[in-house]
Amino acid sequence: MHVVVNAAISADGKLSTRRREQVTISGPADFDRVDALRAKSDAVMVGVGTVLADDPHLTLDDGERIAAREDRDEPPHPARVVADSRARTPPDARIVDDAATTYLLVSEAAPTDRLDAFAERGVETVVTGEERVDLSEAFSALASRGIERLMVEGGGELIFSLFEAGLVDELSTYVGPTIIGGRDAPTLVDGEGFLEGFPALELASVDRVDGGVLLRWYA
Repeated sequence: MHVVVNAAISADGKLSTRRREQVTISGPADFDRVDALRAKSDAVMVGVGTVLADDPHLTLDDGERIAAREDRDEPPHPARVVADSRARTPPDARIVDDAATTYLLVSEAAPTDRLDAFAERGVETVVTGEERVDLSEAFSALASRGIERLMVEGGGELIFSLFEAGLVDELSTYVGPTIIGGRDAPTLVDGEGFLEGFPALELASVDRVDGGVLLRWYA
């Protein structure tokens, strides 16, 4: 599976404010780029923190891209994946509607009644790990379901876990022309952080977009 992490951050590296509310960092050109990335992906993934904070839909906006996928005998929208060890995703979250297939990655600690409720909504759960999702095993399960290209849109805890597990192939970051600040504001890569063995990246391209800059890295 090819994994592409994509995120928009402020000039000081923040994903959002300390209140963890959705913040608009990029503009129309970058929004279109993200939609194009989604259209090329088999699935789009976020962590449960992003679901709770933003209630994203993770579907395509451009009708021509939807039509192009259908012409290729693909679903109109990529599948949606949520890393959610304890199944905290709200049953009425937009990401679990019937617009596209949704996979919920959970651990063995997820309450059975929650999983039953999601099954009734048509959500497929992938169970790995005792207390936390084993991302390597979960990705193998997704690959067996035909997901070859996965786009990850956050948040910082999930992105750290993916780098920690060595599962990232590419990183695209739009750096916007604004400062958010705050020691408690989420950053691109949160989690416990690395003390050694820092993942090395190779810079692939640099482009000016929407008054900011788009950096693409190979991991």
